[in-house]
Order: sequence, then structure tokens, then C-alpha cells
Amino acid sequence: MTAPATARRFKVGIDVGGTFTDFYVREPGREPVIHKVLSTPTDPSVGVLTGLRELAGALDAPLALTDFLGLVEVIVHGTTVTTNATLTRRGAKTGLITTAGVRDALEMRRGIREERYNNRYTNVAPVVPRYLRVGVTERLDRHGRTVQPLALDDVRGAIALFKAENVKAVAICFMNAFANPAHEAEAAALVRKELPGAFLTTSTELLPAIRFYDRVSTTALNAYVGPILDHYLAQLQRRLSEAGFAGALLIMQSNGGVMTPEVARKSPALTLLSGPAGGPIAGLAAARPHGMDSCIVVDMGGTSFEAALVEKTPVVIKEGEIDRLRCALPMLGIHTIGAGGGSIGWIDQGGLLRMGPHSAGATPGPACYGQGGELPTTTDANLVLGYLSADFFSGGRIKLDAKTAREVIARKIAAPLGMTVEQAAAGMYRVACTNMAQGVRAVTIERGSDPREFPLVVAGGAGPLHSCVICNDLDIALQIVPRESSVLCASGMLMGDLRHDFVRTFVDRFPDLRWDKLNALIAEMIATGDRTLAGENIAPERRQHAVTLDCRYLKQYHEVSFPVPLAAIENRDAGAILRAFHDEHNRLFGYSLEQEATPVEIVNVRVQSIGMTEKLELLGEPFAGAEASAARKGERPAYVFEKESFATIPVFDGHRLRHGNRIAGPALVEMITTTAFISASYDAVTDKFGSLLMYRKGREDLVRDCLGAAS
Repeated sequence: MTAPATARRFKVGIDVGGTFTDFYVREPGREPVIHKVLSTPTDPSVGVLTGLRELAGALDAPLALTDFLGLVEVIVHGTTVTTNATLTRRGAKTGLITTAGVRDALEMRRGIREERYNNRYTNVAPVVPRYLRVGVTERLDRHGRTVQPLALDDVRGAIALFKAENVKAVAICFMNAFANPAHEAEAAALVRKELPGAFLTTSTELLPAIRFYDRVSTTALNAYVGPILDHYLAQLQRRLSEAGFAGALLIMQSNGGVMTPEVARKSPALTLLSGPAGGPIAGLAAARPHGMDSCIVVDMGGTSFEAALVEKTPVVIKEGEIDRLRCALPMLGIHTIGAGGGSIGWIDQGGLLRMGPHSAGATPGPACYGQGGELPTTTDANLVLGYLSADFFSGGRIKLDAKTAREVIARKIAAPLGMTVEQAAAGMYRVACTNMAQGVRAVTIERGSDPREFPLVVAGGAGPLHSCVICNDLDIALQIVPRESSVLCASGMLMGDLRHDFVRTFVDRFPDLRWDKLNALIAEMIATGDRTLAGENIAPERRQHAVTLDCRYLKQYHEVSFPVPLAAIENRDAGAILRAFHDEHNRLFGYSLEQEATPVEIVNVRVQSIGMTEKLELLGEPFAGAEASAARKGERPAYVFEKESFATIPVFDGHRLRHGNRIAGPALVEMITTTAFISASYDAVTDKFGSLLMYRKGREDLVRDCLGAAS
């Protein structure tokens, strides 16, 4: 019986991608609702409202958009607006005010060329051109003491230039300002007075930490994308309000937490990896019911492929890059490559087949979409190989044109390589899978972990079609395809907590540590976190604070970050802290200098303040037995890569599979928003939450909890 509309309450996760916008809706006591629409890159908020309108009409008791939004308590939104603005260099016109003599640090970076043996490798263009980087007279020493006072006339000269050049955003970053924010505060006050409409970022408010290049790059990036995100959020909030939404809007952060739009507007660089940040959280939630607290999470959408390692909690890195631009704000350790359903196949100058990184996107999309696309994509190859149904793509809402797909593959790939269309499509599929397997290696093998020790949680509309090949390449025995696979990031957004990261530089050495100053600094940072969470209406009992130290052996260049119990600092337990540092150093690099008694110094202190949000439990279903024949919907020819030939294989309706149902590979499992290909090397079983577990043949021990009493 359907509950009356007045009693219903909804939470919605929204992930705006380059090709699709994903929606995940939770309602107490009901199964989740999943929906996808094509993204609208020119104004993503249009796609968001379109999807919400379709969602409201697709509920078991359909509602008008206004009525539906009136019942939505929370919308958590992951956005790629800042990511795309950076990648396409369409951010705001930005000016930089910095210490005289160091304005070129933004372009010189660390002086390290990523490809040192490539003589044609060019430097990345900074987001602020040289003529808008202005050095002003001022200087602080490393302790924050004034060596040269700030010359306000120099700041006024910079402002005059910015006015003349119609600059929309200003970044302020001075040498050693992390030790004393006074000069930056003076300059900021003058900019606010003279350029009241400009978006302003100071490094001491955003990232008061040592290392000048990291700080200036992050500050410039924040200013560069600030007006873009501000405009987008204003549009989105206006459209939602006009449509009847009066609940809370939260924005996904790159660190896996959520924040209010006000925080996002102030620190937009926190959203640079907002879109995929929900995936690792949801991936871990899919693995935990099977007794696993670590996994690899991959997400293959229409444009990109993301891979992340989760070891008990999602791996967070303290600095990363976007398009080779440094961002030193905490973010999940997600590796992204251009490999999605829309990735374009092409032949390079050496006659080799390549896939991506360029994508057909949502417009015009793959050739088989019938929207004018003329280049062969991964989706076109999947259609030719029989993995996709021309009549059931997106549940039948999008009809695929197999004839056009074959024609573009024949013209662009098969003919130049002297092979059949089927061989060309199989080659495209295999190259795409190899690219993605390399992406998984980047977050495992290259970071000291063995991928064979983890299950692979597979997400994205296109991910489950390719995961068996990826796992074959990496010798991974177990894959988990969650019921929410196609919208995994959107579902993870509803599992995130409010998170705020604070960092302060505190250089000191064991054993002569200034414990009183360290404790006072941490207490100040925790108090700041408490004030922030209180402003977001988080009750004290739902707040947590985690302390992390960045330490290194004396004269090392790079630090190691590791969590430290607050009690160890309060009790001045140097032994416990040093043991934790040595253990983490040994885990990362295979050695420690504990026996040599090498001195250890602290460089940075970090505090993460967490406001725990209310989460809904997933509903499980009773064991229904191994027989899956009730879900079989037919069969069709499909390419089996182990045999390098086509075979007629069964096709199952994923929505009719029940807990315990088993499928022998090769087979296809179709759902409205995704299709899974179970290769000849794997079998599959459905768990009580609707996830499809694909395991290597003969390894039933990996899924024993799903096999019922007979196991």
C-alpha cells in the first residue's frame, strides 16, 4: 500500500557527469530509485531539473515536480563545474598579488619536468598569465616577523591594473604568510574596498601551510574557478527554489565529505574532484556486507574512468593535481583517465589503434545514438559485439542504431587496419579495457598494494561490461556490481558526512617538542571546526575531530601523514606517536630509520572536523534459491573474448534476479541503467541487497554468504 504523499520524505543524490546526470533517491522503508538523464553541459542545472521532473513522475505514486521537491529533505550534489572549467581553461579572468620577485613561481612550479626524457614535453600554462601576476614589496621571515612592511601603494597599482583588464577574481599569496596572515589581510581589505565585485582568495584563509608553490597554485586555482561555481550554485538554488524545494542543499567535496553551498562558494577548489568522490564511500558500503573492509572501486561513465583504493576507509591524499596543476587540499586518491563509453577510437601515426582520451560526450554522443556523431566510440563497439541491446538501452528510452555503428567502425577503424568490423570492434573493446586496467594499477601497484588482494567494486553505466577483462588482466577473483552500479557516486553522496579540513604549519622536533604550543594549536583548530559545524546545525554529540600529523626524518624533503589519537598528544606520549610514524613510513617505503634513532620532526598539523549525518539503511531480501530461470529474458550472439569468437549466450533481466540466484558465464545481465557481461571465466550470484557478485569459476568460497544453507 502506498503511503500518503504528506507522509513521504525523500533524500536525493545527484552526480552531474560529462555525458549523464545520475540520480539516486532514498525514502524510508522503500527501495532506492535510480534515474539517469543526458547532461546539459552549457547549463548543468537544466539537466538537474529535467531529471528531477522525470523522477517525480516515475515514482510508484507519481508526483508533480513541485509536490516532489516539497517532500525532499536533502539534496546532495556532486558537480564537475569547477573540474571542467579548469580542464577547458574557461575559468574567470584572474589576477595574482604576491611577494615581489616570486611571481613566476606559479609557472616555474617545482622545477621538475614530469617526463624528464621527453624533449618535446612543454610546461603547463598557469591559470593566471604573467602580465596579471603582480609582485608587491613586502617580506616576512619564516617565523612570521616583518622584514619589509607591505607597500600598500604597490597593492593599489595591482588593483588599478586589474580594473583596467576587467579581472573577475583575485588571489593573494605572500611568502611565509602561513606564519603570519597580517600582510595578506591588509592587502585583502584594500582589494575588497577597491574591487568589491571581484572574487577574492587569500592563501592564509584557504591553505595556511608551508611550501610556497603548493600554496600559490591552490590559491590561484580557487580564485580561478570561484566565479564559475558561484554563478552555477546561484542558478541551481534559484531554479530549485522556484520549483518548490525548501530543504537542505549540500555539495560533495573532493575529500568524500559534504559541505553547505556557502562553504563551497568560499572555497570552490574543494569541489575539483566533487563528482567522483562519492564512489569510494558507496563501494565500501557494497563490500562490507560480505565481510570485506577494503576494495578497489572503479567507475566507467560516458566520458571518464575513475579508480580508487579503499583500505577500511577511502584513501585520502593531502595534495593532488588536476591537468598538471597542483591543488594541495585533501582529496580522495582517485585516478582518472579518459576512458568511457563515449571514448573515441582512432589510429595514430604509427598505425596503432587507440581509444580516448577524447570523448563524444552527450552531444553528439556515440554514432549509434543517431544524433549526428560520426566517430566510432566504445559504445559503438559494445553494440557491434552484442553486449548492448539496440532496443533496451536506457530501458528502451534511447534506441541505438547498429547500422550506423558498424558503418563508422568500418570506415574509421576496420578499413585502415585491414580487418572485419567485428575484429575492429573487438580490438577497440580490448584496448579500452587495457587502458582501464592500467588505471587500476596506478592506484594499487604504483602505491605499493597488490590488486589481487582486493575485490573490484564496479560502477558506472559502462563499467560492468568491461570489468571481467580488467579482472582477468589483473588476476582479480571477485567483482561486486552493486544494484546502484550505474549511479554509484550519486548513492555515495547520501552516505557522506559533513567534513572540514584544517591545516597549520608547526615545525618542531622530537624529543624537544613544545607540547604546550602543539596542544594549544590543536585546541584552536578543533574550536574552529566546532564553530563551523555549529553553524551547520550539527549537534555536539554528532561531531568528531580527527588529528593527523605530517612528519619526516630530519633532512627529508617529503612528509608522511598519519593519524594520531588525540589522547596521545594530550598525554605527551612521544613513543606512541613515533611508533605510528615509523610504521607508516615502513608501510609506504619498505623501511624505517627507527633503529638508527634518526630525529623526527613535525611539519604540519591537520584536523578534520566531521559532522555525522543521518543515513538510511538498505533493505535486504530473503534467500530465494539458486535457480535464475525466472529472470531469463532471451539470448543473443555476443563476443566472448576468452574464445575470440561470437557465441549465443543467455540474457537475464537484472531487476528480476533474487537473492541467491546463480548465473554461469558467459551471460549478459540487463538493467535499465547498465548491463553486466559475465565472461566465460566467471560465474555470478545475487546478494540480499541486489548486488551481482561475479567470481572466478571454482571460487565459490568467495561468495559463500550468498549461496544459502547448502553452502
